[in-house]
Formats: sequence, C-alpha cells, structure tokens
Amino acid sequence: MNGTIPESIGQLSELRELRLSGNYWQGIMTETHFLNLTKLYVFSLSSSSSNLLVFNVTHDWIPPFSLQYVYILDCQLYPTFPAWLRTQKELTEIHLVNTAISDTIPNWLWNLSSQLTVLDLSHNKLMGNLPKSLNISSVPSVLLDFNHLEGPLPLWPNVTRLSLRSNLLSGPIPIRISQEMSHLSTLDLSGNFLNGSIPSSINGLGQLKYLVLSNNCLSGNIHNHWKSMQSLVFIDLSKNNLSGGIPSSMCSLPSLMWLQLSNNNFSGNLSLCLKFVPGISLLTLDLGENRLSGTIPKWIGERLPFITILSLRGNMLFGKIPKQLCGATYIHVLDLAQNNFSGSIPSCFGSLAGHKYFYDNTYAEITKHMDLVVKGRQYEYYNQISNVSLMDFSKNSLSGEIRTELTNLILLNSLNLSWNHLTGMIPENIGALRQLESLDLSCNHLSGHIPSSMSSMTFLSHLNLSYNNLSGQIPSSNQFQTFNDPSIYVGNPELYGPPPLPTSVSTPSDRNAKHKDQEDVHVHIDAC
Repeated sequence: MNGTIPESIGQLSELRELRLSGNYWQGIMTETHFLNLTKLYVFSLSSSSSNLLVFNVTHDWIPPFSLQYVYILDCQLYPTFPAWLRTQKELTEIHLVNTAISDTIPNWLWNLSSQLTVLDLSHNKLMGNLPKSLNISSVPSVLLDFNHLEGPLPLWPNVTRLSLRSNLLSGPIPIRISQEMSHLSTLDLSGNFLNGSIPSSINGLGQLKYLVLSNNCLSGNIHNHWKSMQSLVFIDLSKNNLSGGIPSSMCSLPSLMWLQLSNNNFSGNLSLCLKFVPGISLLTLDLGENRLSGTIPKWIGERLPFITILSLRGNMLFGKIPKQLCGATYIHVLDLAQNNFSGSIPSCFGSLAGHKYFYDNTYAEITKHMDLVVKGRQYEYYNQISNVSLMDFSKNSLSGEIRTELTNLILLNSLNLSWNHLTGMIPENIGALRQLESLDLSCNHLSGHIPSSMSSMTFLSHLNLSYNNLSGQIPSSNQFQTFNDPSIYVGNPELYGPPPLPTSVSTPSDRNAKHKDQEDVHVHIDAC
C-alpha cells in the first residue's frame, strides 16, 4: 500500500492491534492518528519509501493507549528520543530501528518496565556512554548496532543477547565478563575499537552460541580453553591482530558451524587445526589472510563433507590441490588465492554441487559478513554471502589446462584463475556459465582463440584476458559490445578486432610491470 495514512484511523476506538509495516507510506503521522485508540496494545509501522514517512508528535504528548509491543522501522522520528515512551509501563518489546534518532539514551528507558524482553535501537545516531550496570531485573535482548555509542564495554547481568556492532566502544573486554554476564547466548561486539587480548575467562560463558569480535584491535594469542563452550555455533574473530596458533580446543567444538579467523597473524600448520574440526557440523571455514603453512590434507573432503564456504586465501600454503577436496560437494565459495599451490586443477571440481544448486544456511541471531575479491576489487558481503558462487585460484603456480568440466558449474558468479601458469585453450563451451559476472584468466600462457560462446554470457561485466598468447579475432557480438576497455586484451599480440585495441606488443618486462601495478591496486584497496 502507498500514499498517506488517513487521520480517521484514530477513530477506531475498539482497535487492539494496528500493524502498518511493510508498505510504502508517505506523509506524516500525528497525535490525531491515535486520538481514540485507547485499547491499542500492539503498534507496528514501517515504510519502504526511503524515510518519506514522518512520525511527528509533540514532545509532551501523552498517548491514550498502553502498548505492550512497539515496532517502528525506516521512519523519521524527531532527532530527540521519543519522550512519550516513558508513559508506556507495560512494554515487553521496543523496536525503533533506522528512525533517525540523534540523541543520548535517557536513563528512564532502562527502568521503563520489568517486563521488557527486547530493546532494539539499532541503525540510529545514538551517542554517549552506556551505563556500566543496570538495576533492572532483566532485558534479555539488547540490540544497539550501528550507532555512535562510546566508552568501555558495560557488564549487564541477565542479558542473553547483546549486540553492539559498529559503534565507538573502546578498552579491553572485561575479565569478569563470564561472572557478570553468565547467561549470554549471543555476543556481537564487532566493528568497535576494543583492544587487549581475549580474556581466558570468556570460557565461562557456557551458554554462548554466537561470538563475534571481528574488526577490532584485539591482539595476542588465543587461549586454549574452549572445551567448556560446547554450545558455540558461530565464531568470528576476523580483522584483528591476533597471533600464534589456532587452538585445537576451538577447532574441535562439536556444534561449530561457522569459524572465521581471517585477516589476523595466525601461524602454524593448517592440518593441525583441520584434523580436530567436527566436519559434520562445520559449514564455513575462513582462515584467509594469515600466515598458515603446510599443505591441504587429502582427508579434507571426508572430514568436511558439508562445508559450503572455504577460504584459505593469502597464506603460505603449498603443494597440490587434492582431488579429495571434491568430496566437499556443497562448496559454493572456494578461495585458495595468493598461496603457492602447484599442479593442475582437479577435473572433479566440475561436479561440486554447491555451484549448481543453492543451499541457504541462515543464522537468525547474527549478521554474517565476509570479504571476497570480485571483479578485481575487495567487497564486504553480508548475509547475501549465501547467494554467492565463487572460485578463486589466482596468484598461485598452477599449471595444465583449464578443465572443460568447470563449465558444468552453471551457478558460478566469479571465476578467477589469473597469475598462474595455465596453458592450452579456453574451453569452447565456457559460454555455458550463463550466471558468470566476473572472469579473470589474465597472466597465464593460454593460447588459441576466444570462444564465440562467450558472447552469450549476458551477465558478464568484468573480463580480463590480458597477458596470454591468445590469437585470432575478438568476438564482436552481444556481450563483447560492452567491453570497451582495451587493457583487458593487452599482452596478446596476435589478437585483433574492432578498435580500440592496444598496439603495443607485450614483453617479459611488460608482464612484470603489470604484476607490480596489480599488487599496487590490491594494496590500495586493502588500505581503503
């Protein structure tokens, strides 16, 4: 529905529940809309019209109702915190999300109702320090994500779900967190400025299921006392300065489904961690951008049969990519880039079902995120990671031909095989990859012509075939009409086609210069 909400709705004096969310409202709602709604106890309102709906009541308004549930999403409230909530003594849930509130959280809110179970004020511009302690008996779920809150991390007893993602909190994680917040099941502190080490006392949080400490300034080694946290399903410690080995007690947690330790300084042999992983439960393993060494063990496909995301990018791994990895048939994100793998690409990768069918693994309690390099740039994906199908083997020492079997991966969105030693021709039926949006085969030793079937890849928006030994005419129909950057063909002197095409012939020094340019680009992207 769209348009304005009529004021006459305020005359429905027998109304108990008014749910107006999930529409395209515009205009202003005032006190008149609620004039005779004395029996109202449920109110929900949201608009998909980019904050074109304004909830405008006077600062001293006293509503005629007593709500138990209020949900206002994507609407404009006044910048100050809505004072009328102070009159609502029976509230069990408060959701004021993305409502343009720019204010401190008033002290009276914390004592509003002993029945309050959910307080969700995320995606606003709330500022100031949080109270160090709460006198209320219980607010199980406190969600204050994406605000401007600062100061140290508070300790609030009886809170079971605490999410303070993307604020300005600083200081260490309190040592007494397990004693003061022993009922925690979800703890999300990502995107702040927390420092120091992860206290070993955190192992006292025996009911914790989701632990997200990513994108902070945490440092030091991780303790090896995780066995008491048997309920953990989701661990994300990425984007910190953590070092040392990956604790075996963390890897062996029986219910673990998501383990993300990327962008740290972890070291040690990859196999030492993987051999403890309970493969039946683990769906996501992200160990990218660390200092791990060794080879991918041959038993990985048997140990991790249900894994859907595997990222070992940017480590010091070597050896061949084992064909036994094909036993993990549900993989839809496989990132092995920037290592020193050698040998050929296993032909059985063409049978990975994760690139043929969607398997959506959702985590209702938590926001997933992961960095992926797509179309030559690094992007941060959130919950839509479940819909991404990616294979990246770039910057290794792989040899042999591009397997024709890879063209069976009909849901593949991104394929990057650049900076290897691949030879032979581009598979003639590569056009079967109709969902492909990004294809990078640059800096190899590929020869032959560009297959005409690529013209039918209508989703393809990023293509790089530079620095190979390709020859013949560049296709000019359909999708190739959109590729106007001549640099995607440079370094293939035997290629010809409609202008503009570079006229310079590549030399080994050209390749080295190109390699340095691409490294500079990656450094710049990472710094941003």
